[in-house]
Amino acid sequence: MALSLFDWLVIGVFFLIVLGIGLVASKTAGKSSLEYFLAGKSMPWWLLGVSMVATTFSADTPNLVTGFVREGGIAKNWAWWSFLITGMVTVFIYARLWRRSGVLTDLEFYELRYGGKAASFLRGFRALYLGIFFNCLIMGSVTLAAIKISSILFGIEPIYTVIVASVVVAAYSALGGIKGVIWTDFFQFGIALVGAIYAAYVAVSQPEVGGLSGLLSHESLEGKLAIIPDLNNTSLMVSMFIIPLAVQWWSVWYPGAEPGGGGYIAQRMLAAKDEKHAVGATLFFNFAHYALRPWPWILVALASIILFPDLESIQRAFPNINEQYLGDDIAYPVMLTLLSPGWLGLVVASLIAAYMSTISTHLNWGSSYVVNDFYKRFVKPEASEKELVSVGRISTVLLMVIAGSLALTVLENATQAFNILLLSGAGTGAIFLFRWFWWRINAITEIVGMVVATINAFVLVLVVPDSALTHTVFDAFTMRLLIATGITTIVWVVTTLVTKPESEEKLAAFVAHVKPGIGWKRFEKRGTSNLTNSLLSVFVGTIGVYSALFGIGNAIYGNLLLALAMLGVFTVSVYLLIKWW
Repeated sequence: MALSLFDWLVIGVFFLIVLGIGLVASKTAGKSSLEYFLAGKSMPWWLLGVSMVATTFSADTPNLVTGFVREGGIAKNWAWWSFLITGMVTVFIYARLWRRSGVLTDLEFYELRYGGKAASFLRGFRALYLGIFFNCLIMGSVTLAAIKISSILFGIEPIYTVIVASVVVAAYSALGGIKGVIWTDFFQFGIALVGAIYAAYVAVSQPEVGGLSGLLSHESLEGKLAIIPDLNNTSLMVSMFIIPLAVQWWSVWYPGAEPGGGGYIAQRMLAAKDEKHAVGATLFFNFAHYALRPWPWILVALASIILFPDLESIQRAFPNINEQYLGDDIAYPVMLTLLSPGWLGLVVASLIAAYMSTISTHLNWGSSYVVNDFYKRFVKPEASEKELVSVGRISTVLLMVIAGSLALTVLENATQAFNILLLSGAGTGAIFLFRWFWWRINAITEIVGMVVATINAFVLVLVVPDSALTHTVFDAFTMRLLIATGITTIVWVVTTLVTKPESEEKLAAFVAHVKPGIGWKRFEKRGTSNLTNSLLSVFVGTIGVYSALFGIGNAIYGNLLLALAMLGVFTVSVYLLIKWW
């Protein structure tokens, strides 16, 4: 599909602004590792909140949502909507604790909470495991989406897409550090959101769709429009709704929705001016991530079912698509081919923005692990700040090369990568929730949990076939999730009870430094946290954001009274949270 001159001008201006931000930020980013990875801990809540949203506004997210809707209807999005509970727990319980810890990365926490060689091993191993393997798997998934979009829209070979995308994003990420990433996120988010909304408008306006009323009444969408699965279909209700809300949110470590915070979310909280800014940033992120953004993607996905009801219809329309990349998730870039010249440049720029904001964050986050938690800690403790920044820039480029290679050779679709990531951390999530408050948890607990979860994932995915997991109520993936979560949880709890806790001195030092205030009576006479108020805030925040999500959905469906009621609940929730916090 050919871009007009105006399209290319829009894209060109976008690239110039992004690179300009990186160059400006590079003037301060090179001063120290604290500036390079945490922007001197000086960022305001609104800028950090937008950056978090922009990071999760990745190029593969609309593809993932489209795949979910085409495969199982809107209700299948509970696979990720359930993580809102995790997010609210992070906002009202863990955001203050992370900011109070004062660490440079969340992995540095291990030697703050635990002691001895086990803590050092845990920190060093997870620096490489999460910073390189896990992180590059995520970036590979996002780059895979870029490959699919460019091949559909422009017929570009995958290798050229990877080279161009990698060079640009690695350049400004390596130059500007986290400050450059955060400011470009702020710029890119607006473009990405406008592009997504316009793409939805064009999709619904197609003659075959017949506008919003035609979309919602079309026979092809029967069974796809329900926000909550059919109560009479036990299998769907359990696998799509009950399991995500009852089990998945607390048991699974997933980037951007880590139980207890962590990863790049923790990095943003640590970069905040103070505890209040950390709380405000994560609260805004959860509202925008779960309530504000999904519906434009969902509308495009629903329209794609009418225009391209199956993969064969997509392949007929685009015969040059590589079969490796042919899946339901490719329907989103297919729908973008309907855009008219001029607007196409804006939407393409929005997709580039979504890709770059996600990749740049993951590059800086992964590089912070490599530098602070491996190189500085184990290789060269005496390294100067200038050397650490140089190593950070080199590791940024290398991480991009690995991610591009995974996208070209291993990954096939967004749902596949999502499932692998979920199973790799299944059962370990509760450790990250309780380690702040249960004094018996030790470094061995985390090591055993990590090893068992990884073994479970490999065995259940590569050895056990779907046929062996078929159940009348649970689908194969849900069975894998429940088995992995159950085994890992039992093993780590038993390990905690039969091994020695950390030394009294280490635990007392942790409590004095972080002041968790809950579960540490033997070390702290007076707590600094009110668990009742925090849990009540989690409940009100969760209800509020889900009400906004359902309110927007019902407004689209034409159920105006119900929409107003839902948005009223959201408004009351916001008022209460502002009053309390």
